[in-house]
Amino acid sequence: MKSEKIIKPANGYLLFFIVLTLFISGIIMSIKDETPIYLISTLVGFILSFGFILVNPNSSKVILLFGKYVGTVKQNGLYWANPLYKKKTISLRASNFDSERLKVNDKLGNPVMISTILVWRVTETYKAAFDVDNYENFVRVQTDAAVRKLASMYPYDNFADEGHDEDITLRSSVNEVSDALEKEIDERLSIAGIEVLEARIGYLAYAQEIASAMLKRQQATAIVAARHKIVEGAVSMVEMALEELNKKQIVELDEERKAAMVSNLMVILCGDKEASPVLNTGTLNH
Repeated sequence: MKSEKIIKPANGYLLFFIVLTLFISGIIMSIKDETPIYLISTLVGFILSFGFILVNPNSSKVILLFGKYVGTVKQNGLYWANPLYKKKTISLRASNFDSERLKVNDKLGNPVMISTILVWRVTETYKAAFDVDNYENFVRVQTDAAVRKLASMYPYDNFADEGHDEDITLRSSVNEVSDALEKEIDERLSIAGIEVLEARIGYLAYAQEIASAMLKRQQATAIVAARHKIVEGAVSMVEMALEELNKKQIVELDEERKAAMVSNLMVILCGDKEASPVLNTGTLNH
């Protein structure tokens, strides 16, 4: 397998002056002497003009001669080479690619919508020009394939209550997922001489058919977690109240009355509505 070969053709500014002189002088001498023989000089200048190579900054020219790879010109400027050379321009600038939103299944089989943002550039012009058919289309196809593979490796979210406690998830482990995605795409694009500068998830959400159900599940999980905190706080407050009553000997309560007091306090503290007090004008038992 061949690799990239950097070449530097002849200075194009000097050849531009020579070609321009041949072209104009042939026309002038033909008119002055009224003979077409001098048009040969014009013809030679015209043929030599096809040998100019203009390379813009962060661009390159891949040079071919009858299908044979000659080399690549990367240094910007005006050059001149064999007029029979075929030149192919390949940009060396960094390019952005925002993939389409793909519907894929995560590790748990849940359908999710996912897209990626990729920043890439060509580093090996020979591979980009000859090892793949169309390197820009190659980037798109391989990026989609890498995203599909990545999504199947991790779950969308953690479901510890269902026995799926994962260290890395698509939603919460942004850095880890981005690193894995960048490595996967870089391995796939190396065959085309392309370097991955950055790869990250651009869009991530549950597919429409399960989005509503998953939202309800997340809301239920949040409610349960909130209730858990409320119960923990209520138990602490009831325990503190009993300790203070006992410590200051404000009132002596037997086990039955303590149970009633605990029940009432737990209802008040854990309820999601304000309690309506009931005044007892009789005894504690009635």
